[in-house]
Amino acid sequence: MRLGVIDVGSNTVHLLVVDAHPGAMPLPASKHKIELRLSEHVTDDGAIAAEGRDALARFVGECLGVAEDQGVEDLRGFVTSAVREAPNGNEVLAHVAAETGVTLDVLTGEEEARLTFLAVRRWFGWSAGTLLVADIGGGSLELAVGMDEEPDAAVSVPLGAGRVTRDLLPGDPPAPDDVREARRRVRATIARELRPLTRAGAPDRAVGTSKTMRSLARICGAAPSSEGMYEPRLLPRAALTETLPEIAAMTARERADLPGVSRARARQMLAGAVVAEATMDLLDVEALEICPWALREGILLRHLDRMG
Repeated sequence: MRLGVIDVGSNTVHLLVVDAHPGAMPLPASKHKIELRLSEHVTDDGAIAAEGRDALARFVGECLGVAEDQGVEDLRGFVTSAVREAPNGNEVLAHVAAETGVTLDVLTGEEEARLTFLAVRRWFGWSAGTLLVADIGGGSLELAVGMDEEPDAAVSVPLGAGRVTRDLLPGDPPAPDDVREARRRVRATIARELRPLTRAGAPDRAVGTSKTMRSLARICGAAPSSEGMYEPRLLPRAALTETLPEIAAMTARERADLPGVSRARARQMLAGAVVAEATMDLLDVEALEICPWALREGILLRHLDRMG
């Protein structure tokens, strides 16, 4: 059957359509996305502004049309930190439902971490042993570790690339003192969340997911996306540490010229690099293997499991 999932993140809204049935690998049929940047459509009190709400409703309606054209039998939609944390999040969801008929479910940060972990486990299989998974979104950083399909520990930390850029890294490029302070605060925030992860034991394999991780790996020498999803890709900590000062000194326009970095995400790449390096350093990880599956695939896999 053909399934679709709408993923409303802090940076982008994605529609993923796959051909799938229980027990089989979901095969991508089509993708559709827009750089909505909900995290930038917020008022001083953190609420989502009317233009962001209306743009979200328009795009969800557009996704619904695409899904119907693609023959989708079951369409799921979910929202993450951008809507979850907004004071008017429920009002935004009600507006989208009234305008489009699509109900968007709210995922907690821990649910995000657990579903992403499931996708990574299915991608690498049982032979990967104990997995550590790190995912940097626009609003939050998700971390999970375990040896089964359900992680032994899963945490969500408010350190997404968009959030850190907005709150800690003003300027283009930011001043060196701001970069240093951002690095200090990011590391202190991650360190507060480490205990449940370290108690779960040392991982056999450390994995990174998300567009931010893929872009950082590409900057550090990984294969381009044109070589396909099965090409092994690594994000080495040493290479990232060496590259980070260069990224910090660049303007957003200059970062957009780096391999694997889109113009829309260029401003956030420094924040992503700071968070990724801190995560790897504090968890004593020398390199992250990049997994092409993440939260959207985890949502679909969990849905398929329940169907079976």
